Amino acid sequence: MFLQRLMQRKTSESPENTAENPSKKSLKKSRSRSKKKSVLDGMGPIGLTMLMFLGVAWTIHGWSSVPSAEEDLLEPTDYVASPLPLVMEGGDPYLRALMRTISAAESNTADPYRLLYGGQRVEDLSVHPDECVAIVNGPNLGDCTTAAGRYQFLTTTWESQARYYNPQRLSWYEVWEQPSFEPEYQDAVVYDWLADSEVWGVDVVELLRQEEVKTVLELLSGTWTSLGYGIEDNSMSDLLPQIYEQMLTEELAN
Repeated sequence: MFLQRLMQRKTSESPENTAENPSKKSLKKSRSRSKKKSVLDGMGPIGLTMLMFLGVAWTIHGWSSVPSAEEDLLEPTDYVASPLPLVMEGGDPYLRALMRTISAAESNTADPYRLLYGGQRVEDLSVHPDECVAIVNGPNLGDCTTAAGRYQFLTTTWESQARYYNPQRLSWYEVWEQPSFEPEYQDAVVYDWLADSEVWGVDVVELLRQEEVKTVLELLSGTWTSLGYGIEDNSMSDLLPQIYEQMLTEELAN
């Protein structure tokens, strides 16, 4: 969600300008009107039609993208004893185990891919739900968050990361489209994001193979604060290394 601010610039007239000859003012206005007319004429009917089309399309998109506060919201679901398997297939078992460990701290429910902050779920996953829910505890109490899905992506984070890592990346000209938030895409984006050593400055998979899971969790805690080591944690934070080992055993067996 973006806010646009209109900047107003005050112009002042010097006594010299105020006292300008009326005939000179008329000449300037006439030239200005002629210049504007020539620009529009130069565009031709095709150019004007394209501008009108773009304006209408942008307006329609704005109407269609306005979320309804109560639309498609489902009741909270039960918590689970162990993070569910990923929807995505394939991939390195060490990264898959890490992703399930992250979800243990962020969304350990029976329906994690639809989860909103606070426990409610969203039905429509065609795009990020972008529902700003009031934060009820922690250092950001009183603010609201758009965290959603298995990995509790903020709207802005999802849109930026999905542009890079979504396997069905949008074309450059699809500026009005939003990437799909379906479960397989949530998994795919996080998997490729974690595997990108240029982002994290280290090879996360290699650290995991070296049994440096606590190092990895600390590294990622700036992005997923519930992993601990930062401004907040939760009841799962201290258990995450053990949860990772359990998830890794399951993933290696598959």
